[in-house]
Amino acid sequence: MGRKVVLVGCGNMGYAMLKGWLSAGKLAAGDVTVVEPNEGLRARAAAHGVVVTADAGELAAADLVVFAVKPQVIRDVVPAYRRLEDATYLSVAAGTGVATFEELLGREAAVMRCMPNTPAAIGKGMMVVFANRNVGAETKAFVEGLLAASGAVATIDDEALMDAVTAVSGSGPAYVFHFIECLAAAGEKAGLPAETAKLLAMQTVYGAACLAKESGEEPGTLREQVTSPGGTTAAALGVLMGEERLAELVGEAVEAAKRRSVELGE
Repeated sequence: MGRKVVLVGCGNMGYAMLKGWLSAGKLAAGDVTVVEPNEGLRARAAAHGVVVTADAGELAAADLVVFAVKPQVIRDVVPAYRRLEDATYLSVAAGTGVATFEELLGREAAVMRCMPNTPAAIGKGMMVVFANRNVGAETKAFVEGLLAASGAVATIDDEALMDAVTAVSGSGPAYVFHFIECLAAAGEKAGLPAETAKLLAMQTVYGAACLAKESGEEPGTLREQVTSPGGTTAAALGVLMGEERLAELVGEAVEAAKRRSVELGE
């Protein structure tokens, strides 16, 4: 018998996680209970063979409770699970610190916090995890294995770093999407048909990211390899890298996101 997992909330992120666990063989359908008040979302989850329920009333025990609900409902939802004394609790709710869960579940509760990003919906996400002092090594490994079904997993030992994580990988996909928009618009301005420009921009970003991940080379080395002295790439990089324009802009953007993350967590 596998570990019993309760998934609280089966909206976009919760459902993506559920599908990842099942398709990767991380969990059997019979080991998962989904708690979801929305009838349509319950039916969608039930189609995968998991147990579904509208509330926590009938739950007797769990090894892991995953909160995939919006931050604004945490204080309303979480207390119902305090009675599951042997459970470890994992939250993917943005901006809600471990201290809030310890307040609601008890100081001795084993609590983990994860910051995912939207590519997790297609198994290409970045998940960063923090665990409080009550989480054992075996449970950490189990949870990290579950999260790996949705993409890459990293751990941090200082929860305060979650604000930086939010600024880089949590919000980061939006930066990349905007770069694709800008590159496509520039291609169209240079004379390409709109759809062709969009395809070129998307595939170029996708291919470059895959190469950066799979080649084993540093991104700076890859940049140098594609940049011939006096060539077209060098001309473009002279604009982007001149006076460190792009580096400064990205730095300012990440700092703004980090600052806002701190403010939202206060």
